[in-house]
Amino acid sequence: MDKLYGLSHLFMTVFLHNFSIFMVVPAITDVTMAALCPGQDECSLAIYLTGFQQAMIGLGTLVMMPLLGNLSDKYGRKAILTVPMTFTIIPIGILAYSRTTKFFYVYYVFKILISMVCEGSVPCLALAYVADNIPESGRSTAFGILSGIGSAAFVCGTLSARFLSTALTFQVSTLIAVIGAVYMKIFLQDSVIDDKHLYTPIISQRKPTISKVEGKLESTKNLFKALRSLKDLTSFFNSSLTITQAAIVAFFSNLADVGLHGSMMYFLKAQFHFDKNQFADLMVISGIAGTVSQLLLMPILAPILGEARLLSIGLFFHCVHMFLYSIAWSSLVPYASAMFSILFVFSQPCIRSIVSKQVGPHEQGKAQGCISGICSIAHIVSPLVFSPLTALFLSEKAPFNFPGFSIMCIGFASMISFVQSVMLRVVPPILS
Repeated sequence: MDKLYGLSHLFMTVFLHNFSIFMVVPAITDVTMAALCPGQDECSLAIYLTGFQQAMIGLGTLVMMPLLGNLSDKYGRKAILTVPMTFTIIPIGILAYSRTTKFFYVYYVFKILISMVCEGSVPCLALAYVADNIPESGRSTAFGILSGIGSAAFVCGTLSARFLSTALTFQVSTLIAVIGAVYMKIFLQDSVIDDKHLYTPIISQRKPTISKVEGKLESTKNLFKALRSLKDLTSFFNSSLTITQAAIVAFFSNLADVGLHGSMMYFLKAQFHFDKNQFADLMVISGIAGTVSQLLLMPILAPILGEARLLSIGLFFHCVHMFLYSIAWSSLVPYASAMFSILFVFSQPCIRSIVSKQVGPHEQGKAQGCISGICSIAHIVSPLVFSPLTALFLSEKAPFNFPGFSIMCIGFASMISFVQSVMLRVVPPILS
């Protein structure tokens, strides 16, 4: 418990970052539609641009996540964490200034370029930070609490957006992002790797060294080693069957998540004419359920059921959640479906915890970065498959009348991850 209290500044940093990011999510669909297709409830251009943005971001993070994880192992979590905490302020600040079509395209370009480097890096590095400071026995609980902090920020951000105008939403979000970066710089201490609580890892435990005499030369060599991120990615996933299976689960789970994120709001806007406030209400329900689950239920259930079983439970209800969305016959169905968040939020912390226990203390950044890298592949594939499908079935040219067909297909992708999770066999760690 004392170690969890020691992570308070990390938790606050993650809270402020997520608060800022999630605050603008309910408003971004309306801003996009107003800039590209004013006065319309269906806009294929907006769907295609969103899909292209997701694919480009996924392509960038595929390379950058393992790289940033590797660099954080060598140069410290805080030093690398400064990059995304600072640069993510820029695109939000652009829309805080103006949301006209011209400024929207400026935002769009900066969002792609910056997110190619920074998307997902804050939670990735935060997970590595937690793994540095928490022994294996308490790591799944700690990961669940970290996810719960993110969910709490999600609730606070979307709830704030519910009561603020669109312009004020982006301005407040920018201010909070700045406060988060400053807070991290002042209060967050770099993590100290503690390997006395850990077991024998599958990957080597060799510590990185920097010669005092040739420190600059050795540091440069380490940088070039870190740049071999794609090679690290493939070798990491081949290091054990457990990691390979976890990577497959992570891929299909994120394939479904990204597909749902890119399709759901446009589906709800076209089908039920949802706006910013209704999106915020939906997200608040989902966020509250997820927060309660991760902060209260997961610390109780993880030691009893184990991470593998909890992962399967989460993915099963993830499938149910998506299938309900796809056949929504009333505007009330999405609100009922959002309540399943209390169960499907288990999946991501469980995957991360399972992988974290398979590596040594000096490779936690690499491990989390590689899993984020495989998730980035899903960010590339998902919009290429599901964005055209969503645009087609929400248009008048749909081959048959089933607006939620693309979301049902996304549900099948989630079902694949569930089936794979049932077959996942976690190798018990060997005491050193």
